[in-house]
Amino acid sequence: MPITAMILAAGRGERLRPLTDTTPKPLIEVGGIPLIVRHIEALKEAGITDIVVNSAWLSDKIVKFLGNGSRFNVHITHSVEGPGGLETAGGIIKALPYLSNTFLVVNGDTYMDVSYAKFLQRKLPHNICARLYLVKNPAHNLKGDFALGENGLVQYGNSYTFSGTALYRKSAFADMGVCRLKLRPLFDKWIAAGALQGCVFDEPWFDAGTIERLNIINEYIKNRG
Repeated sequence: MPITAMILAAGRGERLRPLTDTTPKPLIEVGGIPLIVRHIEALKEAGITDIVVNSAWLSDKIVKFLGNGSRFNVHITHSVEGPGGLETAGGIIKALPYLSNTFLVVNGDTYMDVSYAKFLQRKLPHNICARLYLVKNPAHNLKGDFALGENGLVQYGNSYTFSGTALYRKSAFADMGVCRLKLRPLFDKWIAAGALQGCVFDEPWFDAGTIERLNIINEYIKNRG
């Protein structure tokens, strides 16, 4: 089965209000193109054409805008969550029936100037539940999220920030019922078991969580040409 990808698009975008009062965060444009379209095109470029998109806030607008993905020459499956969403892990669990045995997850409210093919070059070792793609700590998260230890295993620390992009093993979510659940409890479990790997990439990465950060992304795209 070809690898599938999931774009996380269920967030409310509180810090982007009033923009997100009427526009879902992933449909906000940077450089004149919606964030989620940039992800779709990047995934397609990497050979991933089977994509799952979860949504909660203003989900009808996301579903209507993307449709079945045919206008982007990909196939999109929508996983619509209830009001308030299911958090990241809960959203992944709900979408499991549509995902491949190993699947890529990307945050719909980030911008990365990197080929997704880079994330697929190395397969997950059989004893690893996930590989997190980490970046240098940005100004808004100087305390970081994690550190890396021997053999690239993720440890507690403040050396790097989790980009939101990760490669997951489907079986790592086995027997979990659909519920509202964050990823951190699973990360804690996998760290304790030595089953969470990390990989650092140095290419430009931006979180589009505030108006100020959106402006920074737009300036970067403008200067990049």
